[in-house]
Amino acid sequence: MKSITRTEEKRRLREELRGQERRLTRAALSASNRMLTKRFLALAEVAAANTVLLYCSMGAEPDTKLLLQELETKGKRIALPRCLPDNRMETRLYMDQVPLIRHPYGMWEPSSQHMLVRTDEIDLALVPALAYDIRGIRLGRGGGYYDRYLGDFSGVTVGLCRDVLLQERLPAEAHDRPVDIVLTETWLFRCGQRTR
Repeated sequence: MKSITRTEEKRRLREELRGQERRLTRAALSASNRMLTKRFLALAEVAAANTVLLYCSMGAEPDTKLLLQELETKGKRIALPRCLPDNRMETRLYMDQVPLIRHPYGMWEPSSQHMLVRTDEIDLALVPALAYDIRGIRLGRGGGYYDRYLGDFSGVTVGLCRDVLLQERLPAEAHDRPVDIVLTETWLFRCGQRTR
């Protein structure tokens, strides 16, 4: 019997989880988004952070628009990722008066007119993923941008994951760096410790 590679395993898992994601109703997504927003904003690590790295959600990803508005209201500096060649990314300051631009992949991102934010200025990063496991391992969408970026990041990392997409164990590789906190509608995982 032919064994499958880690890459093939991840590809199959992405297809399966995207199917689960597509089956979520608008009502279920909306309720999930409200709960994830509430629980993220209640984290002590978020309260302590001065600069927070968010991303502009798209599709069925947990909605980050309300998070951005709420964090701005609380006086936080918001950084957003900007994709660069060679699957790298940089972070730039969100500025209400400077429009975001649409990346060819479809997500909104800052332009070169937004001020650059150094990695060491960011206290907390919200890291996107299709799914997480209870160890903090993420299954990204396949570009590797965050894997490269997080290699030099020393702040707190948080992943939002819908309960229905949370996995017991995802395939991991040597370069995969788990997030510090995985937050679902009902669970909070800190370095493998499970709490509600």
